[in-house]
Amino acid sequence: MTTFDKREEGFEKKFAIDEELKFKAEARRNRLLGLWAAEKLGLAADAATAYAREAVAGAFAEGGEKAVLARVTTDLSPKGVTEDTVRAQMIELLAQAIVQVKAGV
Repeated sequence: MTTFDKREEGFEKKFAIDEELKFKAEARRNRLLGLWAAEKLGLAADAATAYAREAVAGAFAEGGEKAVLARVTTDLSPKGVTEDTVRAQMIELLAQAIVQVKAGV
């Protein structure tokens, strides 16, 4: 195996690891967003956890981040929460999720 092949293999492994971390961070962000939204909706304990699970499941089933944003915005709009607020919360929670995933929490 040449040095070039080894280097290429290293880049491929790094890409795979980065994609896995991105996936985990986005899933964690969606769960955190679901818990945040559940709190805004007045849900507690098991109901909040179930809502958070639904938010994560929505990302896989319906089209990713846009589906999660739409779902949470729709659910929170009667409480006066705007799409911009939800989007800002998603950005903040993604930063938290990245830190948690890298820390192995």
